[in-house]
Formats: sequence, structure tokens, C-alpha cells
Amino acid sequence: MAPITPHKAAKVVIVTEKLIEEKIEKIILDAGATGYTVLDGSGKGAHSLRTRDRPSVVAGFALVRIEVIVADRAIADCIAENVSDGFFENYSGIIYLDEVEVLRREKF
Repeated sequence: MAPITPHKAAKVVIVTEKLIEEKIEKIILDAGATGYTVLDGSGKGAHSLRTRDRPSVVAGFALVRIEVIVADRAIADCIAENVSDGFFENYSGIIYLDEVEVLRREKF
């Protein structure tokens, strides 16, 4: 069996309101990412407790967690900056970046 060779990459995680999900997805793709993953979210923060058990009055206020892995840290920084500057004055959300290791670097 050949040895596994991990490659460094950057992960961007955005937790925000579902209402702006599609606009964020466009920013991600326009920045050069090849894909992303979206998960339903719940949790407690500065803007209140949001749970999956109790639906929001407006479906768009539900939380989503969008994860993106890119090979180039500059792309991750671009995504984070564009999302933060474009939305977080008017919508709740957080972004964090992390260094990760991936197999099959060509996928990112």
C-alpha cells in the first residue's frame, strides 16, 4: 500500500442565516473554490438561541453552516473578507479559518 501524503489547505467555516446562503455560495464560487458543503445549524450566540427543534418564525432566519476547503490560503482569505464585509453588518454570522490537511489535493 502506498503511503498517504497529506497536503496543506485552508478551511473556511461560515455560520450565518439561511436567508443569505445563495449569495454566499456565489462569493465562494466566484473566488475560485471548486465546491462547498452546507449543513443545518443550531446554537446559542449574541443573537439568541436557535434550535432545530423550534423552527424560526421565518425560515430564512434558520442557521446554516457553510464549509469550504481550498488549496490556496489567499482564496480562503478572499472568501472570508467578502462575506464579512458584504453581510455581517446586517446579518448575524461568524467566520473562522483553519489550516487542514487533505488527501487528493487536486479536488481543492
